[in-house]
Amino acid sequence: MKYIINVNDHIPAYIQLYQQLRDDIIGKTYIYGSKLPSKRLIAEETGVSVITVEHAYALLCDEGYIESMERSGYFVIFRVEDGFAVPAKTAGDPLMNHKNNTPSYPFPYSVLAKTMRTVITDMPDAVMQKSPNKGCEGFRQAISQYLVRSKGIQAKTEQIIIGSGSEYLYGLIVELFGYEKIYGIESPSYKMIEQVYRSCNISVEKLKLGADGIDSDSLWNSKADILHISPYRSYPSGVSASASKRYEYLKWAEKGQRYIVEDDFESEFSVSKKPEESLFSHTENNNVIYMNTFSKTISPALRVGYMVLPVHLVTKFEDRLGFYSNTVPTYIQLVLARLIANGDFERHINRVRRQRRKEMLSGG
Repeated sequence: MKYIINVNDHIPAYIQLYQQLRDDIIGKTYIYGSKLPSKRLIAEETGVSVITVEHAYALLCDEGYIESMERSGYFVIFRVEDGFAVPAKTAGDPLMNHKNNTPSYPFPYSVLAKTMRTVITDMPDAVMQKSPNKGCEGFRQAISQYLVRSKGIQAKTEQIIIGSGSEYLYGLIVELFGYEKIYGIESPSYKMIEQVYRSCNISVEKLKLGADGIDSDSLWNSKADILHISPYRSYPSGVSASASKRYEYLKWAEKGQRYIVEDDFESEFSVSKKPEESLFSHTENNNVIYMNTFSKTISPALRVGYMVLPVHLVTKFEDRLGFYSNTVPTYIQLVLARLIANGDFERHINRVRRQRRKEMLSGG
């Protein structure tokens, strides 16, 4: 084995080990059906505790890379080439009260109010300026740095587009690619996705969801050019795409000029002890558009979302849609940039994740 744990790294030891094991599984060092080394053996060779190895193996189990067989050990169940995997666990604990559209874990109002006052006091001239078309540079830079920390997404500020919520951004995507494209969406899926696309008079295919993502037959028989998915947790089904299914999506997108819209619904509040991985960070073909909003993490009242374009689409976006004025007030962008930069945003996310883990352990 070649696993090395850097004790001076800010990344926890179990995450470092998880990442190395995952890469070996994907790279077929451990092929489908093979048994992983024992926890004790890895612990001895890396100098970490058996508990640390258990944490790494638990993450691999949760994401569908391996499974535990009682008294036999851990075996690989992941295959890049076929996309089939053990069904992932579904999530039956929505984070949003969809009747009144309020977060179940609201952002601390006192922190938000204080930041708003600070921005007004410290940045009176900036507040009164018009936002650039893509969004304020400082806000997009804060998002770029946050995505590196939280998702492993490497994106320059020019790739990030700010808009007033996900529905608005869906419309921009349609204009970017043109109206002749066919869009494949999960069935069932968040109703606004279909409503926005159909309002643009484009063709929409509903692709049946299985236990771990879109059914393989539905996916490969589809005529879609663009696949719109919520791989972390699809609403309202609560289905999460397994590791194999995510790679199947990427494999599908390799055929022809296909793209994936990765709608990263609710992933910040995952109970996993590591950030949820994105398709955007794993694609080698630059054919994934990453999307997220601040509706769940701060408030839907702010109406702020963003998308990250592949580098080669940036110029196309500027040529086709660069004339649009930004739809998010400068003041709101400055407030959110400050919340991200000073750590309040991530402190809230970490607080909620710890709280949710406690609730799950207590059965609450």
